[in-house]
Amino acid sequence: MEVRKLLEVLSVAERLKDATRHCYTRNGRHESVAEHSWMMTLMAFFIKDEFPDADMNKVIKMCIIHDLGEAFTGDIPTFDKTKANEETEEKLLYAWVNTLPENYKAEMTALYDEMAKRETIEAKVYKAIDGLEALIQHNISDLSTWIPKEYELNKTYADDKVAFSEYLKKLREEIRKDTFRKLGE
Repeated sequence: MEVRKLLEVLSVAERLKDATRHCYTRNGRHESVAEHSWMMTLMAFFIKDEFPDADMNKVIKMCIIHDLGEAFTGDIPTFDKTKANEETEEKLLYAWVNTLPENYKAEMTALYDEMAKRETIEAKVYKAIDGLEALIQHNISDLSTWIPKEYELNKTYADDKVAFSEYLKKLREEIRKDTFRKLGE
């Protein structure tokens, strides 16, 4: 990539460092979208041996780029995001992706399409990681930072996203146990 274009791309992506999510860190600071994506990427790296038939480098790429649209819209929690919000984010994201050099534009467009369809093992693993990372972060954060609906969500969210994998179902169950412990149940 031409160096000036690279700097422009990084300037857009850097916005995710300041785009906060509804979740908090262990020390009570709002988590950034960039931190969420980093933790997802780290998860993908550490579970790669559990998915020998998956292209985990592709999963890592999906984790890295999955929330780039939030550089334009900010984060809207899953439980508050509407279809209109999703359409706006996608429109702004694709307008930006279309300004990239052709090879990056083509690769990112293909990845986003695959992620949206969720038919491949890679897209399914990425989407499961996305949901599970949020649950893990909630369990790490102080309970005082949770909003009322998160008490139930942390018990049930992402069950559908892990259903295809025995390993991810086991991980989800351990996360659920941590939630119950946190809630004193």
